[in-house]
Amino acid sequence: MQTLTVGLGERSYPIFIGSGLLRQAELLQRVLPRKRAAIVTNTTVAPLYLEKLRQTLQSIGVSSMPIILPDGEQHKNSATLNLIYDALLTSRCERTTPLIALGGGVIGDMTGYAAATYLRGVPFIQIPTTLLAQVDSSVGGKTGINHPLGKNMIGAFYQPQVVLADTATLNTLPDNELAAGLAEVIKYGLIRDLPFFEWLEQNMDKLLARDTEALQYAIARSCRNKAEVVAADERESGERALLNLGHTFGHAIESGMGYGNWLHGEGVAAGTIMAADLSQRLGWISAQDVARIRSLFERAGLPAVAPDLGVEKYLDLMGLDKKVEGGKMRFVLLKEIGRAVVYGEVPEELLRQTLEAAQAAVSHG
Repeated sequence: MQTLTVGLGERSYPIFIGSGLLRQAELLQRVLPRKRAAIVTNTTVAPLYLEKLRQTLQSIGVSSMPIILPDGEQHKNSATLNLIYDALLTSRCERTTPLIALGGGVIGDMTGYAAATYLRGVPFIQIPTTLLAQVDSSVGGKTGINHPLGKNMIGAFYQPQVVLADTATLNTLPDNELAAGLAEVIKYGLIRDLPFFEWLEQNMDKLLARDTEALQYAIARSCRNKAEVVAADERESGERALLNLGHTFGHAIESGMGYGNWLHGEGVAAGTIMAADLSQRLGWISAQDVARIRSLFERAGLPAVAPDLGVEKYLDLMGLDKKVEGGKMRFVLLKEIGRAVVYGEVPEELLRQTLEAAQAAVSHG
């Protein structure tokens, strides 16, 4: 097992990464002083891991109340959030009752937001069961729900007390979900860790084959990168925005296609290739760099071509992005592989060229 720390002063917390951690009650004992907890999960994860977690909690004298939600990004909304509140209120859960998120990014985001807002804040524990959640969404305290007009537009910064990433849960992950997680792994290499990007080029086949050692290394390296960024900029006033490489385009894809039709990681992959294309048009990286980036996403089994929403639709959806400031779209772009910047001076003509090129690639595809 590896242990990393997200350094946020008195709100610092550990990330435990390893196989079989769902059975290790001592990792949760410190943050479960009370005899009761609520576990929020979904219809896909519950049959696989809920009973195992409940038994682990029972072994340290903690009784648990399961809250089982429908599965999928299309359910990450206020109606589903209210199901959590309904269950907590019906069972008279108190301010000391921790909420445990057992599932992927959607469950983690919604449980965290419920924890931030129920009784104005209750303890929160992340047990991510997808690669994407283990390397990205479970770390850093971003919580929230989607709105019909935009992804993650309603939420709060609310840190967990512990993150428990059991790599054994990845054995039941569908291939497309594993690939979606790899999109966020590749992102860390692109924005701030060139040696990791090169390692991924050499080890992608091992990751796709679910080699335990390779997966644990990739998860730990990704979490370390994220923990450093979050410790430096918890509320995204500066460096943390770099973690959104590809997300301005990617969120537009997810919203435009209807939540749940494209996985988040798939949108990020196609969006990152568009961001690389735009970086090239600004003269920052070469066509060879763009091809190298595209090749790694394709090897991971991810879409390299964005869907055809139409240029105006993309512009409209991207105008709703959380990074818009003073009416200007701000993009995370690449100065080189391994170094990203936030840039708000993109000429509209170049942005349109990137979008038109992406749309042309669809018709040629």
